[in-house]
Order: sequence, then structure tokens, then C-alpha cells
Amino acid sequence: MKNRLSGALLGALVLIGAAAGPARAQDPDFLTFGAGAFDFNDDSTAGVVSLEYLSAKRLLFLQPLAGFMVTFDGGVYGYAGLGLDVFFGRRIVATPSFSFGLYGEGDGKDLGHVVEFRSAIQIAYRFDDRSRLGVLYHHLSNAGIDDTNPGANTLMLTYSRPLGRSSSRQARRARPRSRSRR
Repeated sequence: MKNRLSGALLGALVLIGAAAGPARAQDPDFLTFGAGAFDFNDDSTAGVVSLEYLSAKRLLFLQPLAGFMVTFDGGVYGYAGLGLDVFFGRRIVATPSFSFGLYGEGDGKDLGHVVEFRSAIQIAYRFDDRSRLGVLYHHLSNAGIDDTNPGANTLMLTYSRPLGRSSSRQARRARPRSRSRR
């Protein structure tokens, strides 16, 4: 069942990427900071912070990403994967992604295996300078490679900062210029 869900998410990424408009190629690399609740729907809820890099480079139409998160009870998860920016107008960006990584539980929740898969969706508001403020939901699962597979759901508030000088130049070009009268 969980493998089918992961396959469905990857298939959805392919379909969405094929239909997404050309505006997605204009955005730079991003560094995303997040804070929220790990395993928020269970009795093992813990605070969590994260840092993620999303590349502007493309593998076909998918963007490579890498990141890590740390829970307040000592759990850590480092991951790498692929995502896709889907624009709804100029301001709203949905970024579904799929990653795999390594998890250490610390004093937190036992997810059954060190190898964990992450399926995520981020919905964000895009500012003129291309920075983004959003909400991220993700699910961690070992996809049944261990008999114990409780999974964990995370909800975070995120801020994505564009990287590189080209992003500030693009933002200046995107702003309407006022003409001064002499």
C-alpha cells in the first residue's frame, strides 16, 4: 500500500511537471528554514527544526534537493531527493517532493529502520524578491523494509531564501518602475 502511494506521488510529480508553465525555470536555488511539530498526530510529538537546499538545476524537470531535520528529543534525519515547483499564478507555489535518507531516533520515536522515505508537499507564498513563506507537511516511512513501520507526520512553517545575485536582479526587473517627472 505504502509503495503504491510513493509510486503515485512520483507519477503525480511527472504529470505535474509535464503540465507546469515556463515560469518555474526563472527561480534560483533556495535555502529553506523550517520549524514545527514532528509526529504531530501521535503521542510522541516533538518540536523540530530543518534546513533544506533546493537546486534550480533540473534533472529532466525535477529539482534535486537535500536537507536535514533535528527533533527536540534528539532525533535526526538527513535526506536527498527530487522536488518540483508548481506555480499557481505569480505568488502561490506548491512543491511536492520525494526523498530517501537516514534516521536516528535519539530519545524520540522509533520508526523501525535507519532507512526512511519522505513524501512531502509545501505550499508557499512567493514575494517579489522570490523568497517564500509557506507550510510544509511530510510523512516519513520505511516503506515496510522492517516489520516495525509506524511512520511519522510533520507539519512546519517554512521560509525559503533565494540564493545568488541573479535572484535580486530578477526581482528588481520584476518590479514596476515609477517614472519621475522633471
